[in-house]
Amino acid sequence: MITKMTNIRLVGQSWRYYTRHPALIEYRRLIMMVMLINLVIFIMGLQGGWWLSGEKYALQNIANMALANVSVGILIRQQRVVNALFWLVTRIPTSWPLWIRWRAGKVFHFGGLHYGGTVVGTTWFGFLLWGVLQNKLSDKSTLSDLTLGISVVMIGLMLLMIVTAIGPVRAKFHNSFEKIHRFVGWTVLGLFWAHNVSIMHDMGESLIQAPSFWVLCLVTLSVISPWLTLKRVDVIVSKPSNHVALAHFDYGDTPFPGSSNAISRTPFGEYHSFANIPTPGHKGYRFAISRSGDWTARFIDSPPQKVWVKGITTAGVARIEVLFNRVVYVGTGSGIGPILPHLLARDVPCRLIWSTRSPRKTFGDTLVDEIEAHTEKPLIWNTDERGKPDLSKLALQAVRESDAEAVIVISNQKLTRRVVHDMETLGIPAYGAIWDS
Repeated sequence: MITKMTNIRLVGQSWRYYTRHPALIEYRRLIMMVMLINLVIFIMGLQGGWWLSGEKYALQNIANMALANVSVGILIRQQRVVNALFWLVTRIPTSWPLWIRWRAGKVFHFGGLHYGGTVVGTTWFGFLLWGVLQNKLSDKSTLSDLTLGISVVMIGLMLLMIVTAIGPVRAKFHNSFEKIHRFVGWTVLGLFWAHNVSIMHDMGESLIQAPSFWVLCLVTLSVISPWLTLKRVDVIVSKPSNHVALAHFDYGDTPFPGSSNAISRTPFGEYHSFANIPTPGHKGYRFAISRSGDWTARFIDSPPQKVWVKGITTAGVARIEVLFNRVVYVGTGSGIGPILPHLLARDVPCRLIWSTRSPRKTFGDTLVDEIEAHTEKPLIWNTDERGKPDLSKLALQAVRESDAEAVIVISNQKLTRRVVHDMETLGIPAYGAIWDS
């Protein structure tokens, strides 16, 4: 008998119910780790006199801590760094103990370092501003009013970025969030340079001999590099239904399974990332774009002939499938997009559970035929005919029937969190997008 999912969620059923709860996911643990490390350093600095030199604040030490945290936050999201992290983790062989592979598969939670680094870095900049003001008030400051002014503007803009990145705010004002994160972020980077130049001038020190100069060079290169790959490419759009568009690309790039690319109608407009789907027997790749907002609706209703592609092909959640001998994929609707490349590649034996409304009517016969031809016993659940399924129950059944080691979920936020929590409560490694900032 399959354990009822309602029983899985009962408090006290398993210690994993608490330890694997969405509130304690690795993303948040990384945030807490960054905060704890910085707190320890701050306390050690108080005891060791790192933040005070005599009767004045040691501004350079404080500035270095601020820049170090913000730099980690920026660099960890760089596409080449992300790919390097996935490459390193996926070198782990399947012969290693499951508990190691389970935790290694959580590599996509690296966004916790981004959030933690930028928030804590902003806090350090606040401390720096406090130190500058205190030194000025006590006539112990060698810093100019220009440096002070730049510090104030930087902190204000960084706080704006943090506030707009808060989950509910970001979800409600996503377009504004993206524009603020990009254009305000560029402005803050420019102010970092101005601040560094100004503070070095005030202290009478050489700019290029300061470690902060080289760190800023690295961060600037990290921010610029995705835009150096910007290109305008042809796209052929087919519409199997009014709900879904299949965008076909062929400009010399055939991405690896488990990757995504970002596209936009305008070079500096709103970018959206989609999973890359190869076409058997053809070069290039496809996107499955479903109607889920203003941008996607406009794409489906008025398909473009050309789009802008930014950055390099980047690894995504399902890339970690190679850590396991066999996996179960759970998808809903257009979540089949990130799953299909793995079904076609057949790198890892897998089972599929796909819940969607009228699959052939919505996505077309060709795509559904591909799925059925490349998957062992796929369960394609037509919600128009059968209603919404208990995906956790179906996933558990598939795990037991196929002896799978892990479950990978591609769905909306609520369902993803529920299925991942249910599986991990039972001791089954499970993975799904975390919608981090």
